[in-house]
Amino acid sequence: MLSDRRQRVLAALIEEYVAYALPVGSRTLTERYRLGVSSATVRNELSVLEDEGYIAQPHTSAGRIPTDTGYRAFVDELLEGELADESADEQLVEQIRNSAQELDDLVEETSAALTRLTDCLSVVLPPSVMSLHIRQITLVSLSSRRTLLVVVTEDGQVLNRTVEFSEDVDTQDLARVQTLFNEVFAGKSLVEIKDSLRPETAQELSDPLAQALLGEFFACVKEGDADRAHSLGVSALLSKPEFASPQRFLPMLQMLEDETVLLHVLTDVDYQGGTVVKIGSENRSQALSGVSVVAAQYGAGPAAGVVAVIGPTRMDYSNVIKAVRAARSMLDGK
Repeated sequence: MLSDRRQRVLAALIEEYVAYALPVGSRTLTERYRLGVSSATVRNELSVLEDEGYIAQPHTSAGRIPTDTGYRAFVDELLEGELADESADEQLVEQIRNSAQELDDLVEETSAALTRLTDCLSVVLPPSVMSLHIRQITLVSLSSRRTLLVVVTEDGQVLNRTVEFSEDVDTQDLARVQTLFNEVFAGKSLVEIKDSLRPETAQELSDPLAQALLGEFFACVKEGDADRAHSLGVSALLSKPEFASPQRFLPMLQMLEDETVLLHVLTDVDYQGGTVVKIGSENRSQALSGVSVVAAQYGAGPAAGVVAVIGPTRMDYSNVIKAVRAARSMLDGK
């Protein structure tokens, strides 16, 4: 447990480093921050903080920079102090709020707003389609051998898939299958649909067209579930001095392009305590060892989504945590 004075010195050093991304010396802290102690005392406190692993000196003649341990102590202090209340800042919520009617539009707008507010990479993960109830299924004839399958979930997610047929398909037959699908599937989740297919229903779905479209329906939902992460702000990360070297940025970029890995990173977290902050080496993925992840869950139970911001460990944690909470609050209210 750090003393109050060492907490102040550490907080000042982190604030300075977040602002300028340069090692911080005792003179800078003494001149720019009202720490109420002499320069010699600040030097002594920095030495102790370094010995205890909260800060490090990259070069002998350089100032100090925070370590993951130092950031963790700083964030824990924030979460226990000014950010102890999990409620969202209403002004930030209003900045994120928009007039989008569909969840996909809302998610895109939220992700864009988070990137603007934090200058970091934002990721918004809608609830798993597998657990959501189907609101409506529509079959749109594009030509005699091409059909657009559209699936709308209860929360407004819209999934679609183009279906190619080897033979001509009559629009009346498409209408018949559309009516049948809505009678059987509307109001149920994919899991419930699979579990509740009765023999008499299977008989109704046994003709070749219904069977073909049934397979396309399941494929459409599964693809939508695997490809549901909305992320923006890669260029914001590229602009950070920490990632000026491709060797440092490439592993994370490769991870972000693999949505399966990204989904695992964001869903394999215990959100019971509210906002989660993973700093550098605390992340399970080696690709994220140089960044921090601030994430929160919105929704409840199996129909829950995740909103997150990924940025350098040298991020403005207070601002990012507030922004993530505002996004969660806004998405919860949809």
